[in-house]
Amino acid sequence: MNPLRQLSKIFLIASILMIPASGCASQDSMSNYYAIDTNAGRLVVKLYDETPIHRDNFIKLANDQFYDGTSFHRVIAGFMIQGGDPNSKDDDPYNDGMGDPGYTLQAEILPELINRRGALVAARQGDQVNPERRSSGSQFYVVQGRPMPEEALTQSEAQISMTIGRPYKYSEAQRNVYTTLGGAPWLDMQYSVFGELVEGFDVLDKIGAAPTPGTTGQGDPRLRDMPLERIQMTVTRLVDYTPPPQGN
Repeated sequence: MNPLRQLSKIFLIASILMIPASGCASQDSMSNYYAIDTNAGRLVVKLYDETPIHRDNFIKLANDQFYDGTSFHRVIAGFMIQGGDPNSKDDDPYNDGMGDPGYTLQAEILPELINRRGALVAARQGDQVNPERRSSGSQFYVVQGRPMPEEALTQSEAQISMTIGRPYKYSEAQRNVYTTLGGAPWLDMQYSVFGELVEGFDVLDKIGAAPTPGTTGQGDPRLRDMPLERIQMTVTRLVDYTPPPQGN
């Protein structure tokens, strides 16, 4: 299946409204580190200052406890885990993936921010209905990924160059990240990467391996990528947090 066609289903978001001017939180005296606690363990993410719209929106939602009680409603082993949909709080699994806080965000797509393993990225509607590539107001995914061969990166460079209408090349450091740690390079320059996982890579892999109807043949096949057992989250700011040495 065409990866972009598949992703247009994965990242389907309903709203196309604008984020209100009052919707951004002040960054003054705030830590950029946030814990995403789940029944599978803790993930710790760092928000990027290079993407202030997405950073401040995540901070506001976390402060408002918007994410608390939502779940990782879609997981694809070796690819990504997705959550942040307020619909995942209710008892109807068939509306998961369609919810948002009532607005979208202006894209912040930067060539230096790639879909590496552990990347924190905003979900969005597909290009056919969202040519500006605006992000969901709340849904996000964390890349699990696998190490990529050099030829796959060359193919991604060619695809991205065609899409953006100018030459695109990975740096040596970016190529090294993809070939050693892994990621999802076919998403680069299409989605807003606004942070990264700094702790809990084992939890990322555990959630990514959660049994689903698609991997077990159990449950409703219409919920192919939804974990059979709900993986809820609570998001909180970490004060005076020191990340561990990078090893993933």
